[in-house]
Amino acid sequence: MRDPLESLTPPQRELLDVWLPGLEAEADMSWNLVETTVLRARAGERTVVVKAGGTADHHIEREIRAHREWTGPWVRSGRAARLLHADADAKLLVTEYLPGTLVQGTAAAAETDTYRQAGELLRVFHDQLAFEDPDYEPRMNAKALAWMDGRHRIEPEIEAELRAVVQSWPVPTAVCAPSHGDWQTRNWLQDNGVVRVIDFGRAALRPAAEDFERLAVQEFAWHSGAEEAFVSGYGTDPREPEAWFRQRVRSAIATACWAHLVGADDFEAQGHRMIAAVLAEAA
Repeated sequence: MRDPLESLTPPQRELLDVWLPGLEAEADMSWNLVETTVLRARAGERTVVVKAGGTADHHIEREIRAHREWTGPWVRSGRAARLLHADADAKLLVTEYLPGTLVQGTAAAAETDTYRQAGELLRVFHDQLAFEDPDYEPRMNAKALAWMDGRHRIEPEIEAELRAVVQSWPVPTAVCAPSHGDWQTRNWLQDNGVVRVIDFGRAALRPAAEDFERLAVQEFAWHSGAEEAFVSGYGTDPREPEAWFRQRVRSAIATACWAHLVGADDFEAQGHRMIAAVLAEAA
């Protein structure tokens, strides 16, 4: 069997030899949808996680920033892994290994306490920083339109309707905070009733409500009481109706287009359902 470390670039392997001599890969935990390799590895008596990006990867730099600037409260409470080594130019980082089982696909995904804890964790993350960004909404609208300039399977008449909707919006100043960017059960671990957080490859400064979006179209719809428990844990509901609608439209477009590009058919179908839902609401 091929050593998973061989999938890394020579500069990445050289850095690992310096940081953690004798490192041995134990398991490949990559999702295989983007150019990011995720390995569980052993360095002496310590188990670590190695994340390495490919040439087009832009997730590692985000993850490094999140670890350096925003994950502190979670690390101090044992709810996120500590960053051990990082090199943004080499697109490589190493963190502690967190014990636990992914919540997605387990009984914990249907338990209201999981969502209460996730809401509490998210509020701590968001509360670290808040600033006004007058360029956020125009930037995100331009990005949504750019998605539709590329390859996708959105029907032409639906694309035209989406473009008209996006172009009709006002562009108010947005209040942004540290955002995980992929807040859902596949990025939560559960260990003896404790929820922990992984994967900061989409972390950035965004409006707080955007971390509700993926849950809203998935877990909140699938599990009774999940949304109420999450909002209870978070303490308030930041989803202002007009801004929330704009986010949902942009997310629907991005989901359908991105999933088509990477060949994730189920996720692409979800994106098209999201588009149908927001256009029905706009009618």
